[in-house]
Amino acid sequence: MSRTFREHIESLLRIPPDSKPEIYREVFNSSETVSLNYALGLLFSAGIATLGLVLNSSAVVIGAMLISPLMGPILAAGLALAASDLYLGIKSLLSLAIGVVFAILFSAGLVWILPIQTATSEILARTQPNLLDLGVALISGLAGSVVVCRRGAGGGVTALPGVAIAVALMPPLCTVGFGVGSGFSWPIISGAGLLFLTNLAAIIASAFLVFYVVRMDAPDVRAQIDSMVEAEGSHDQLYRILKTTGISGALGHLGGLRARILMLVAVMSVLFVPLSRSLLQVAGETRCRAAVREALRLLGPAETFVAQQVDITARNVVIRLVAAAPVPKERIDNAEKLLIRRTGREVSLTVRRVASEEDLAVLRQQLSKQAAPAPPADLQEIAASVVPRLEQALKTLWPDSAGELLAYELGFAPEGVVVRIRYRSAQPLDSPAADVLSQALESQLNVERIRLELEAEKPAAPKPVPRARR
Repeated sequence: MSRTFREHIESLLRIPPDSKPEIYREVFNSSETVSLNYALGLLFSAGIATLGLVLNSSAVVIGAMLISPLMGPILAAGLALAASDLYLGIKSLLSLAIGVVFAILFSAGLVWILPIQTATSEILARTQPNLLDLGVALISGLAGSVVVCRRGAGGGVTALPGVAIAVALMPPLCTVGFGVGSGFSWPIISGAGLLFLTNLAAIIASAFLVFYVVRMDAPDVRAQIDSMVEAEGSHDQLYRILKTTGISGALGHLGGLRARILMLVAVMSVLFVPLSRSLLQVAGETRCRAAVREALRLLGPAETFVAQQVDITARNVVIRLVAAAPVPKERIDNAEKLLIRRTGREVSLTVRRVASEEDLAVLRQQLSKQAAPAPPADLQEIAASVVPRLEQALKTLWPDSAGELLAYELGFAPEGVVVRIRYRSAQPLDSPAADVLSQALESQLNVERIRLELEAEKPAAPKPVPRARR
């Protein structure tokens, strides 16, 4: 990138050359490692963000974004790369590390003492970052850096409301703290941590690009900054410590431009792999859910289904429906074929029908007409009295759709009467139908409680037809 082009961009952005030292000083001061204002900003923003996440309140979480001081050290790291300032880079990264560790530990401790430790939608929304989040962070970093360059000496670096809300630095850190404080939930910790690293790397890369394009590395600017650092270094404990080390002579140099660019490209490439995989997964789930909605419309009106459960994995789509009216098998087959064609995954579609109020009313009416027999005197009378009624009840109440009734047994246990039924069916009898059958048998046999045991046997596979010999 030629100097003429950079000067042209600087002119278009209307950045006065004499304002650059003040811009540098402003960004430099925003990365203080030991500052009461920085500590209070971290404390307040981390506390508000944690409570907002637990309360599932987006408004409270936005408030935490606005007062978070983390944008300052991150922009300072981008400026350090653009201006090749090793001292500013160490200072900004140290300030950022202190802020990250403090926010996570404070959030984890706060969640640990709270009685509510359930992951809300605000928390789960920050556990699956993708390439779209990287794009938001890149654009937000560009916007924040341009705002800082154009404002010059006016205002503070951390007072960037729109950028702070867009990139959301503190909520992912507090989500990591929630995962630690609620029992070390690794999916929450890893997902939110990846989102924060994505935002961090993208903002630093964007800030590097903007600060380099507007020539913050110009020799005259660096000369003034070096003089400022030397003059104020005697009051900076970190500067005095670094001066006593072997890198004291290289505090103003961070390597060549090519090495700095390659470092940023390497970091972004590492993040690109999981983010792209997550984006493809989200896109696949979106297509699957759209296909599920279309398939449900083929099965019948929405009011037909009283409950539904949809589970989507990388290879399967499992749908369980509870219907108030019978659904023809032809519609179910057509819906399964549509899902297989649209999703390319294995599909399992199950439709169960529950008894309606009218069905239960008819059943109660039938049961009320049947007179209860007199109690038997001995075992033979029990068998002669109960077994025929049990047989008659099963013939009347056993649903044909449940399969072929093979055998039944009647027994007695300390907790009540036991009725064991063996039948042949590919699908077991569902719970609502079993409950209705159990209640009907209790009324038919005149007992208070029946323990119904159902044993389903799958039909035998058809034998292959032998081929005729030629």
